[in-house]
Amino acid sequence: MTSTIGQNIEALCSEHGLDRNLIIEAMKDAVKAAARKQFKNYDKTGEGIEVEWNEDEGIVEISAQKTVVREVENSSVELSLDEAVELTGDDEIELGDVLLIPLPTEELGRIAAQTAKQILVQKVREAVREKIYDEYIDRKGELINGMVKRFERGDMIVDLGNNLEAVLPKKEQVRSENWSQGERIRIVIVDVSKDLKGQQIICSRTSSELLKRLFEMEVPEIYDDTVVIKSAVREPGDRAKIAVTSNEKDVDPVGACVGMKGSRVQSIIKELRGEKIDIIEWSEEPSVFAANALSPAKVSQVRIVDINRRVMEVIVTEDQLSLAIGKKGQNVRLATRLVGWDINIISEDVIKKEIAQQMGKMIASGEAVPLSNLEGVSAAQADDLKVKGIEDVQTLANMTVDDLVDILDVSLDVAEKILASAKAVVEASSGDTDEESDEAAAVEEETAEETAEETANEK
Repeated sequence: MTSTIGQNIEALCSEHGLDRNLIIEAMKDAVKAAARKQFKNYDKTGEGIEVEWNEDEGIVEISAQKTVVREVENSSVELSLDEAVELTGDDEIELGDVLLIPLPTEELGRIAAQTAKQILVQKVREAVREKIYDEYIDRKGELINGMVKRFERGDMIVDLGNNLEAVLPKKEQVRSENWSQGERIRIVIVDVSKDLKGQQIICSRTSSELLKRLFEMEVPEIYDDTVVIKSAVREPGDRAKIAVTSNEKDVDPVGACVGMKGSRVQSIIKELRGEKIDIIEWSEEPSVFAANALSPAKVSQVRIVDINRRVMEVIVTEDQLSLAIGKKGQNVRLATRLVGWDINIISEDVIKKEIAQQMGKMIASGEAVPLSNLEGVSAAQADDLKVKGIEDVQTLANMTVDDLVDILDVSLDVAEKILASAKAVVEASSGDTDEESDEAAAVEEETAEETAEETANEK
């Protein structure tokens, strides 16, 4: 049995890439455990059994540790001086010396041999797992190549070569991707486990780190730190956004990532099996970054609502509203994650209505509303209108488009927008007045009914 273990040492070292001394120590521990069970007549406690590896002869040597005493009280750990001299042939042995008495390895039985084998396998497995952990724990986020080996309860087992496997859990797989056994696959390491069960290297196809590593491979400017990836977010299999900036003024970070005729980004899209990718230019100014992040929508204005809670409002025209929000809110959702601020999308028309209502209330309450407050009317244009006797919003609203074009020397479209803004304010003011009149009429009616009822009671 010992010779068999000895012959396997080199094979184990070669197969698992383990240190030879580590294998020898594991083998010694295994044989020692088996010998303790087998040689209880030599050492009832088993504590005195020693195992050594004879390098010259390539065999395991088993010994029982015994102390030389004048009178033997416990034969399992003691022996007399005469016995010691007889066994060793050494006349210089003295009382108190500790001797290692060789034990016959041939006496190791089948059960003991099986025990040794099981322990050795366990020790080697533990050593292999420790080696893998030490080697890969600092490689989180690294892109690795493998081959789809098999599927286990929804998880994918990936062969990394050199008898090493990784697991791609079901939750780390992209739903829209279908893989077959034997296919080459790129994955990113997200964790390394020390557990004794299952694969230690846990990988992902859904992580944003995969997107970053793919860009690093395809874009030399990222690899040499000319272009820097600031953040990346994904809804795996559907859409992703990545924010980049440049350390050199003459290098366009977005252009570098897109590549000539889109060659670089297209190769990444192909690797991610059709996942759309928006490449965004990063800005340290949150409002500018947010406007960029909502691409492909065009943003009219960004307003910071709460800087501490990181909340902002993004105003877009009506024709850009659905594009800014995206299908099922995907575009604004990804932009929010990319920027790190809560983004509320508001239509420009809603803002216009709010402003018109506020100005309408001012008019209804008798306050003067400067014409320059209207959308599209500058202070100089307001002065031009005043010269022509148009000093209030209501008078402006009653003008014709042609007259306004002549006075302000603007295009027909601009004139129509100014008149539409003025009319919206007038309508808002009349709406408030009507509401107040209705409220007053209701109060008068209620008072009249109460008076009639009181008169009837008096009668």
